[in-house]
Amino acid sequence: MLRNLTRSLSRTPIYLPSSTLPRRLSIRKMASAAQDFNKMLYTPLAEIDPEVQNIIDKETWRQFTGLELIASENLTSLAVMEANGSILTNKYSEGLPGARYYGGNEYIDELENLCKARALKAFNLDPAKWGVNVQPYSGSTANFAALTALIQPQDRLMGLGLPDGGHLTHGYYTAKKKMTASSIYFQSFPYAIHPETHLIDYAALSSQAKIFKPRLIICGASAYPRDWDYAELKKISEREGAWLLCDMAHTSGLIAAQELDSPFDHCDIVTTTTHKTLRGPRAGLIFFRKDLENAKDLEKRVNEAVFPACQGGPHNQTIAAIATALLQVADPAFKQYAKQVIANARTLGQALVDHGYKLQTGGSDNHLVLWDLRPIGLTGSKVEKLCDLMGITINKNAVSGDASAQVPGGIRLGTSALTSRGMAESDIKVVADFLHRAVQLSLVLQKEAGSKMLKDFVRVATTPEEGKVGYKQVKELRDEVRTFATKWPLPGIDTSNLKKPTGLHED
Repeated sequence: MLRNLTRSLSRTPIYLPSSTLPRRLSIRKMASAAQDFNKMLYTPLAEIDPEVQNIIDKETWRQFTGLELIASENLTSLAVMEANGSILTNKYSEGLPGARYYGGNEYIDELENLCKARALKAFNLDPAKWGVNVQPYSGSTANFAALTALIQPQDRLMGLGLPDGGHLTHGYYTAKKKMTASSIYFQSFPYAIHPETHLIDYAALSSQAKIFKPRLIICGASAYPRDWDYAELKKISEREGAWLLCDMAHTSGLIAAQELDSPFDHCDIVTTTTHKTLRGPRAGLIFFRKDLENAKDLEKRVNEAVFPACQGGPHNQTIAAIATALLQVADPAFKQYAKQVIANARTLGQALVDHGYKLQTGGSDNHLVLWDLRPIGLTGSKVEKLCDLMGITINKNAVSGDASAQVPGGIRLGTSALTSRGMAESDIKVVADFLHRAVQLSLVLQKEAGSKMLKDFVRVATTPEEGKVGYKQVKELRDEVRTFATKWPLPGIDTSNLKKPTGLHED
């Protein structure tokens, strides 16, 4: 907050009311009275480090003038950014409320208890049946802490395979390498989607579990457009004596809004990030059951897995921002937001189908669309690169059957961020048309490149060459995207005072 208050009004992208001016002047007076070695503590960022300020300004400009369609991203609120940039960053608070390793934590305890209460309320959970740890730094940290709490090294786990929409932290490995801690320290066996329907193959999962005998089954995904059958997963896990963990990182906001089925009805542990559909800061949460026979032991294991096993002192400023985001989630307006996110995803998917493209699973139940580009002879890498040049932020993604996650045949799209900017179905159709034109242009560029190499594709997209039209079309489409994008507000930013910064890559 101090950083925001001391920025120059002409430079700052964050909206600051005129009432903050007296405090800004007061801070400058304090700076003039401070010892020489402390004066830097009162100097605004734009003055003390214009290089970093310029990078922030460029990123602000990129978000304002472009379209964010990455499914794992969202645009958080002014209030969350204020909390996340607050003086709470100064405090160390290892341990739990009432049991810290440092003094001076009376208000941090109050904050963390408030955040935990709001987390339970946001997901309609009974505090007698569920507890939550709000300290994880990220979703990946939350997942590994949960694994640490539930199973022992070299125990067996099953998670959805990465090429089928799973996540790195669910046990991913390749034939040559164990890629993440979840496969390095545990034995992992991936389950898959059905080769024809591209839906979770619960029958195959059940058969595999009978043979593999996992201690833990993980559900949840990073690129699966459909909802989950948690009841069926619970039957399988109970039969095998396994824990059932849901990583709802992508869909937690939609679950909180009761637009998707709740994993809390069947799972033992639920983890999530807080910055995707939940629209908060970048962090994680771990929910754990308190109504099991070994509930007290489970709570202790989860808390000790977070600290001291997997991380140090919590980031209190981020916990404050989580608490603020969860307050917003409890507002009835958030339910309308969640409904619109799903409506926009379905509209986007249908618009692409209408253009003749193929979607994995044929559509979406949530916020994301998985677009299969293989039928038209393109890789996701090329379309991602072209869209970057146009100001549309997407990400390449594996689709079922891909041999490599590095050169995947698909694109993952999400509607959370565009919905946070205020777009509805008619606006999403405009975005779908941009994407269609980008793909058609990618085919032109690929032909003009004369090869299938990404470097040749980028060359013809970024360099004018006689007799080739691709470069000109890229520039024209980029201008159209920018004109459309800048019609929309950007949460937390006063765009009326926003000025184009120097040093942009496109210049």
